[in-house]
This record gives sequence, structure tokens and C-alpha cells, in this order.
Amino acid sequence: MDTREILSRVQSGEISVDDALKHLKTQPFEDLGYAMIDHHRAVRQGAGEVVYGAGKTAEQIAGICVHLAAAGAENILITRMSPDKAEYVRKAVPLDYDPMSQVGVAAPKKIERVGNIAIATGGTSDMPVAEEAARTAEALGSRVTRLYDVGVAGLHRLLSHLDLLEGARVVIAIAGMEGALASVVGGLVSCPVIAVPTSVGYGASFHGVAALLSMLNSCASGVSVVNIDNGFGAGFLAHRINTMTGL
Repeated sequence: MDTREILSRVQSGEISVDDALKHLKTQPFEDLGYAMIDHHRAVRQGAGEVVYGAGKTAEQIAGICVHLAAAGAENILITRMSPDKAEYVRKAVPLDYDPMSQVGVAAPKKIERVGNIAIATGGTSDMPVAEEAARTAEALGSRVTRLYDVGVAGLHRLLSHLDLLEGARVVIAIAGMEGALASVVGGLVSCPVIAVPTSVGYGASFHGVAALLSMLNSCASGVSVVNIDNGFGAGFLAHRINTMTGL
């Protein structure tokens, strides 16, 4: 339960003040020794704490998720989690896992998704980053439309989906190589565009630096840029834009 739900249940008489106090004792954070779980993240930011799986052991990820779930958290997002770690975590807590994006959702609960985020990639090789963005946004509650392999080498592929791009509240443009897709998309739509450079490319692409610099220097207005391969950051930001009131 989050804080609002606890207070509502006290008001309605569903739980006692003492029971509510037990729930609140673990807030705003809980010290596990290896992690300080932020139970107030959703209160402050509208979304719960996200677990970064890379660099953590499977035991640590599982422990964090178990304690978050025990405090009432649902749809706990885990990023950059390898398949072997996912298998371990699944034994400790219910888990939906996608090996391509390496994104997991612990204590999953079906939610109604809203709005419309369009995600376009330059090539098929960009799909792991795109799926990280898509699954992040979907776990937070956004509806996502995927347009994969619509890069500028065959511009007609992108233009055939112009109606979907124009109907989006925000577009995530994901590309490696020279990263030109973001500028093209930015020149076609009136909504915000989030550009994600990927490390896909040959030699002088410098593992995504070429695409990053190209996107940062986009001549199209309304294009913002996140870090190389940062699908999570793009998906999270897109969700916030997508769910803003007045759009």
C-alpha cells in the first residue's frame, strides 16, 4: 500500500491506526545493509523505485524486490538484468521478464495504459534499446506503438507510418550509425521528440558517440537527447510527457 491508500483505509475504518503505523514504519526508506529502499519514491515522483540490475547480484535484486513488494509495491521495474539473474529473482517474487531488453517487472499487475507513445528505430539492431524504452513506458502505464526498422536508408518506410507518428503525444527516435532519424522525425511531427543514440555502427561511430553528437546538433526543433543506449531514460521521460494533463 502507498501512503494515500493507507490513510484512506484508516479513514474508512478498514485498518486500525496501529496497523497503519506498522506500514508507515518502513517509510520513507528501509535499510537492507546493501541497499536503502526508497518507499516514498512514488509519493514524490509518481512512480516507484526502479532497480538497476547491472552490477547487483541476483540475491540483491531479489531481496530488494521482495521488500518492495512486501511494502505494497507493484509492477517493480528492473532494468539491465541478465537472464540468469532473472531466473533467480523469479523464484523469490512473481516476475515478467524480456530477455531482449533485459527488463523485468516484479510483482506484476495488469494496468490500463493511456495516451500514445510512438517508438521508431533506425534498424532492427536498435530493438534491444527500443524494447527497454517500450517496456519501461508500458510498466509505468503508457500505451506504446512500435515502428521498427524505419531508418533514413529507406525513408519511404517511415513516411508510410506518418499517421501513427502524427497521432502520438511523444515520439522516441532510436538510431545508431549517424543518428539522422531523430532530425527527420523532428521535422515531421508537432509533439516532443526524444532521441536515443545507440552504440550500433561501424568503426568511426565510436560506439554511439557519432550518433549522440549528431542528435545533439539536430536542426529540427523540439528534439531532446538522452545518453547512448539509454532506452530506460527515454521511456521514463516519454511516459511523463504522455501523462501530463492538458496534452
